[in-house]
Amino acid sequence: MAISNGKIALVTGANRGIGYETAKDLGLQGITVILGVRDVASGQAAASKLQALGVNAAVVHYDAAQPETAGQVADYIQQHFGKLDILVNNAGVLKENLVGSNNSSTVSRAVLHDTFETNFFAVIELTQTLLPLIQLAPAGRIVNLSSILGSLTLHSLADSPIEQAKSVAYNTSKTALNAYTVHLAHELKHTNIKVNAAHPGWVKTELGGEHAPMEVEDSSKTSVRLATLGTDGESGGFFHENDVLPW
Repeated sequence: MAISNGKIALVTGANRGIGYETAKDLGLQGITVILGVRDVASGQAAASKLQALGVNAAVVHYDAAQPETAGQVADYIQQHFGKLDILVNNAGVLKENLVGSNNSSTVSRAVLHDTFETNFFAVIELTQTLLPLIQLAPAGRIVNLSSILGSLTLHSLADSPIEQAKSVAYNTSKTALNAYTVHLAHELKHTNIKVNAAHPGWVKTELGGEHAPMEVEDSSKTSVRLATLGTDGESGGFFHENDVLPW
């Protein structure tokens, strides 16, 4: 069993995929992990798997499409733990083809709205709601799961390595999330809280698809590193593992 180090982490969308791997790897470091999930039953099943590995895991209902659940998460954490050391905003959606088409002239208002609701607005809502609890931690860490597809610099290169990936709703939602990361890090720069954006890689998940080159077991490296940064660690950056990515 992992020996508790007293830290508390919330990982949204943690019942499977990147979120689950992130919760597992944080938990194996002795951090108590709270799985924020839409489906509590699937969350409980994931928590049981983690507990079998010796991880101290709990479950709370969180649905990015239901803003009121952010307050319910805050109430749960306040009641059971009294603070929050780590917030990993992992939950996200993709409602377009990831690669092979540019839908800039055809993307619907509904797809844009639903994508931004989960990938951007809900992240801000939850982060703002939980910030008072993070401020109670000795060294708060906020990790926003972004994507290299949010990089305007890379998209605009003549020889862009992501030239084929022009899913406008998903990509721009991650660009917006990157901007929020920079702004929040700036606001908190004189505090003990660090805020960073993470590109986990192109991962074989339900969102990433079966042709992605990275196995899900390797997908948590960037989030875990940023969630456990020391006092001399970065803030306001965009990273994949140890590499700095361009905005």
